[in-house]
Amino acid sequence: MSDLTARQQATAAIAAFTAAGQLPQLREALTDGLDAGLTIGEINEILVQMYAYAGFPRSLNGIGTFMAVVEERRAKGVIDPAGAEPTPLPAGTDILELGTENQTRLIGAPVTGPLFDFAPAIDRFLKTHLFGDIFGRDTLDWQSREIATVAALANLDGVESQLRSHIAVALNTGLTEANLRGLVSVLQARIGQARADRARDVLDEVLATNR
Repeated sequence: MSDLTARQQATAAIAAFTAAGQLPQLREALTDGLDAGLTIGEINEILVQMYAYAGFPRSLNGIGTFMAVVEERRAKGVIDPAGAEPTPLPAGTDILELGTENQTRLIGAPVTGPLFDFAPAIDRFLKTHLFGDIFGRDTLDWQSREIATVAALANLDGVESQLRSHIAVALNTGLTEANLRGLVSVLQARIGQARADRARDVLDEVLATNR
């Protein structure tokens, strides 16, 4: 797992366990993340981002679990750093325009297609809420957000298409094949062989397509 930093490994584990609602395992991952140097704000950002991929219930449960972990550590005299607040967006920012720009940069091209023509609302929500409101916050860099996203999707059933897309996006952010194989190793060690094997297979597909 040496191709990911301790902070990145913790990010992956936190996201994966939050997405699947595995709260006992999440508690351990949250502690690992704080011990690795993630701030309270950075971990909160991971947990908030999970609402876009696993729904509000899983995100809220993760945040509640994190609150308890922080309070227990504080009671033991461990004061974890809060971290910096996200930089406010300039006044008058068009969040749809920002989200469209962010999405295009992450994907590598403008995103269009019959699915979005069939349901225009989901296209707008993706651009405004996910790529604008969430990816527009600089509490986490885009590589960290994609590590979290890939790990979360790898621990969910029936989302191979999205997993494939986000592995490609992760590569577009500058993460390397070695980084992503390191992420698979985290999944193998923390989540299990079956999830790791599926993520590895999808990664191999994406890499073969890009060669």
